[in-house]
Amino acid sequence: MTAIAPVSWGTFYVVTTELLPPGHPVFAGLLRALPAGLVALAIARTLPSGGWWAKAATLGVLNIGLLFPLLSVAAERLPGGVAATLAAAQPLVVAVLAVSVLRERLSAWRLVWGLTGMVGVGLVVIGPHARLDLVGIGAGLGSAATMALGVTLTKRWGRPAGASATAFAGWQLTAGGLFLLPVAFLVEGAPPAIDLPAALGYLWLGLVGGLIAFVLWFRGITALPVTSVAVLVLLSPLVAAVLGAVLLGQTLGPVQLVGFGLSLAAIVAGQLPAPSRATRKPAKEKGKEVTGSLPLSTYSAPGGLRQGPGGGAESALEARTCGNGRVDD
Repeated sequence: MTAIAPVSWGTFYVVTTELLPPGHPVFAGLLRALPAGLVALAIARTLPSGGWWAKAATLGVLNIGLLFPLLSVAAERLPGGVAATLAAAQPLVVAVLAVSVLRERLSAWRLVWGLTGMVGVGLVVIGPHARLDLVGIGAGLGSAATMALGVTLTKRWGRPAGASATAFAGWQLTAGGLFLLPVAFLVEGAPPAIDLPAALGYLWLGLVGGLIAFVLWFRGITALPVTSVAVLVLLSPLVAAVLGAVLLGQTLGPVQLVGFGLSLAAIVAGQLPAPSRATRKPAKEKGKEVTGSLPLSTYSAPGGLRQGPGGGAESALEARTCGNGRVDD
């Protein structure tokens, strides 16, 4: 379900180029966020309380308000493939932030597959004549860092009790939309004329790419390991490449197919636990020592039961013994 979000975001390129008026990317972000946020608030009828006003505003600016303009700047100053590859660095940033923000161990497994996914996306979307621009590169890396920090803080703070996934998404979409409101008019001026194709495009981005996608996305962040969620972002440029080939006649050569396979492998590996090097060692004797220092009968089972030879609680404790012989708390 969480993967539906980045899949829908992968339609942004074809919708923007084929349906929306050019030159107003921030306005497109505004219509993608603010109406969806207000609809979510009307459905949930739940507002933040206490410190969650500041937390919701912070998450909304990171996940939406800053992300959309940075993506727009990167897309304008860089080829789409380069911008997508820089944005694909997000799983690497999340793996590093998880150490300081979530107190997790630095995982070589996550770093290797995050780098593999980024390389795979690069092979899929970067053309032979890609040009580089320092401002665009900074914006692309900034978008990856901003979303990575937003995802990590969302995991750190969780979702407050009594707030549904719809309410949680509505707070952030509204906060991000309100942040984008003055930016759109200061940077782009008056909104463009909207014809029927543009209206359909904005409706798709707001309903599917905004409301539905972010409800599922924030629900997934609170329910899944943060690194598993972050690597799903790689689906977005892959979907964009497939739609470009199917709808716009763009071709996928052998190198792009190899990159496609690498990215898919990284996405799958990101959902799996890192392989453990520990090997389990059997206890020396049932009912006696596990580590050689404390007898098994000295440990208390859940619910206050003490261990005794042949007891059921003893078997449960043995099942929770780590490979190094210690009790896994």
